[in-house]
Amino acid sequence: MANKNTKNAKGAGTIRKRPDGRWEARYSLGFDPKTGRQIQRSVYGATQKEVRQKLAKITSEIDEGSYMEPSKDTLEAWLETWLKTYVAPSVKPYTLASYRGVCENFLNPALGRVKLSQLTAPQIQQMYNEILMDRGLSAKTVKNIHGVLHRALNQAVKLGMIRFNPSEMCDLPKVIKKDIRPLEKKDIAVFLEAIRGHEFEHLYQVTLFTGLRQGEVLGLTWNCVDFEHKTLYINKQLQKDKKVGGEYALVPTKNSRSRIVTVADSVMTVLQKVKREQEHKKEIADLAWSNPWNLVFTNEFGQHLCHFTVYHRFKDIVRGIGLEEARFHDLRHSYAVVSIESGDDIKTVQSNLGHATASFTLDVYGHVSQKMRQQSADRMEQFIQGLPVPVSI
Repeated sequence: MANKNTKNAKGAGTIRKRPDGRWEARYSLGFDPKTGRQIQRSVYGATQKEVRQKLAKITSEIDEGSYMEPSKDTLEAWLETWLKTYVAPSVKPYTLASYRGVCENFLNPALGRVKLSQLTAPQIQQMYNEILMDRGLSAKTVKNIHGVLHRALNQAVKLGMIRFNPSEMCDLPKVIKKDIRPLEKKDIAVFLEAIRGHEFEHLYQVTLFTGLRQGEVLGLTWNCVDFEHKTLYINKQLQKDKKVGGEYALVPTKNSRSRIVTVADSVMTVLQKVKREQEHKKEIADLAWSNPWNLVFTNEFGQHLCHFTVYHRFKDIVRGIGLEEARFHDLRHSYAVVSIESGDDIKTVQSNLGHATASFTLDVYGHVSQKMRQQSADRMEQFIQGLPVPVSI
């Protein structure tokens, strides 16, 4: 216990038993330079030994210069500050809405009232377990929630609000990747026949034979179509705010990286047809025509298409040809698989798809590359068998 001569010194402390039976240790952080008043803080415990240990740890940290005053913010208060100050200026509206949804639907109800400085790994782990087992949500959902919380707490660590990130000590459930389902060659032929004359025929064709994401093809503008060099410049996507009644906007691509895709002659022929048809629509619509973004794919009045409509028209088509499980994104998978099986190297496929790394492309389409490796081995076997001198085994 500190004596009377040292109790006001920075780092010094006193211990007393409170009327409610708990023990309290008070320690000094020095003096407020503005008011001249002593800055004192308290820690509490059930026993004298407990608070003495806490006090010893704190005074040692003060002496070493590593002391960090506990944040008074609750997790909910910090998440709101983090979203407004650190997330909103740096991400797309859709991403911000996703983060906010995680905070409002999962983090705040479960842990929002917990003080940031008192948040523990077991508390977080318990929340993950309940989401997974009691609410029956997927491992992928837990991983997404963890991603938001981990990022928010990392920022708190950088700002000195907490000493370490407790979410780093949590165990996440294993995410089982869904098998990709590209269309087989015969299915592609049936699909192309089924969309003949459809209002979105050309949009589906371009998606299938370029591998663009849905937002990218819907956000493609004419100034990014180079008919001379047969390339598409992919630098944005059409995205809708997740809020009810949210507006559409052109935003950067998924990983905010632009790319140039050299496309087949047939794709450019389709786009030339789209351009002619759009000019015809413009003449008919006259003053009602409005295409301020200069989009390639529009409705009859030049306005952008809606993701929901394009997707559900696609589902109607594939159900009609017996491919109920096919998703719009499978057109992108189909492009990738056909490219690899046709002999394109992984680096080229990665570039065309806009993946961040070739290793990610290999991870997604590894089964295709395995098939090609077997084909390579078979070709080598044919070469060996064709040698004039037999190979000794």
